[in-house]
Amino acid sequence: MGEVLDSMMSNIGAVWRVFSSYLIFINMFLSIVIIFFQRKDPQSVWTWLLILYFIPIIGFVLYLLIGMDMHKRKMFKVKEIEDSLNDIIRFQESHLINRELEKRDPEITDYSDLVLYNLETGRAVLTDDNDVTIFTDGNEKFDALIEDMERAQEFIHVQYYIIKDDVLFNRVKEVLARKAAQGVEVRVLFDSMGCRSVPSKYWKELKKEGIMLAEFFPAILGRLQMRVNYRNHRKIVVIDNKVAYVGGFNIGKEYIGLDEKFGYWRDTHLRIEGSAIMSLSTRFLLDWNYAAKENLFINDRYFRLPERGYVRGCEMQIISSGPDSRMKNIRDNYVRLIGKAKKSIYIQSPYFIPDDAMLTVLILAVYSGIEVNIMIPCKPDHPFVYWATYSYIGELVMAGANCYTYNKGFLHSKGIVVDDKVFCYGTANMDIRSFALNFEVNAVVYCEKKAMEMRKIFEKDLEHCSQITKDVYASRSLLIRMKEQVSRLLSPLL
Repeated sequence: MGEVLDSMMSNIGAVWRVFSSYLIFINMFLSIVIIFFQRKDPQSVWTWLLILYFIPIIGFVLYLLIGMDMHKRKMFKVKEIEDSLNDIIRFQESHLINRELEKRDPEITDYSDLVLYNLETGRAVLTDDNDVTIFTDGNEKFDALIEDMERAQEFIHVQYYIIKDDVLFNRVKEVLARKAAQGVEVRVLFDSMGCRSVPSKYWKELKKEGIMLAEFFPAILGRLQMRVNYRNHRKIVVIDNKVAYVGGFNIGKEYIGLDEKFGYWRDTHLRIEGSAIMSLSTRFLLDWNYAAKENLFINDRYFRLPERGYVRGCEMQIISSGPDSRMKNIRDNYVRLIGKAKKSIYIQSPYFIPDDAMLTVLILAVYSGIEVNIMIPCKPDHPFVYWATYSYIGELVMAGANCYTYNKGFLHSKGIVVDDKVFCYGTANMDIRSFALNFEVNAVVYCEKKAMEMRKIFEKDLEHCSQITKDVYASRSLLIRMKEQVSRLLSPLL
């Protein structure tokens, strides 16, 4: 028996030596690819090289799961919409350059360069007839959403990163199934990673109800997720092009405060009526076409707005970003808005891991006498992300920013308000993942009335917050300091 064991151990050792020798060449090959063939920022490059060097086997697996670069992939291009979009974009560009749009719409005077940037890089058309309702409570948001779904006559397009098989989606499913039975087209697009806990039989039941489904980046062999990065993090609902929703709430019981782990869920979602709906509808259809391989752009009925008469309202652009984008549009909007601030900045984000550009412009704002206020959760749902967040928050606290932890429950709201004039809220967190790796969508709203409302919501949230003062941050324990350092080192991958 002993001889057999010795032989087995000898064979295992021989296999390991051969594997180790090949692993050196594999790591060298990956290092060359990372350095010379993938456009990663230097910080990410060094992080990956350190991981491959110090934990070669685990590092190799991690790279396969989350390190592969998908940038420059043209995933969402559809020729059918380009000509019509180009006409609108060229018209708005010429009016911005000639400053004619500013005379007609004085609220964008200070931000016309940002409007032009969004037009040029993200094809984000400016619309000025929008009515915006802000939701901060999940029950109120989903009550309104279900009520709007009940009134649908032509189509309901639903897209969420997370959909859970629980009490909330059962309410939504009941309406969707009933509307599908009435002849309304119902499409549901979900992200495979975000919905990995949902059994496949559940989706089959939805199909039997007449609901059309599409899965973004589906798993291999049912459960194996080969792309931890590059997830579709967007949350969009469009109903008959009459009303649309975009924001932070997913579909699950925790989002209506029914999960004891998180308690009250504080988030932000926008309900929109007006021409901006067309941009959200286009965004959904592009994602649907890619995931479902169904080109809906050949049917112009998805691009008709209902007759409602022109009513002057909020000016707005819908901006998207993702690894297929040429620019980091949402990150760039945050940076530009912070750079243009004259009085105040209010930021909320569950994950705050800024890149160098955003961190620098925030510190410059603080030192320039601008009031910078940042709110994060008091509890982590992802520990490494939380302690990296706390590290960056600490740097801003020591610079003089006002930073707070939200204590009532879990803060999942994502966005920025500047000078009570403009705000940018949606699905994107203030972190490197949302800036470059995930597919996101935000609304930039140039409207003093709504910007002031959003700022007052922030101030109301302060009643449930604790401030992270310089003394509080300086007195943190050695264990917390260690957690921060390790997490910040890994921040390019978080």
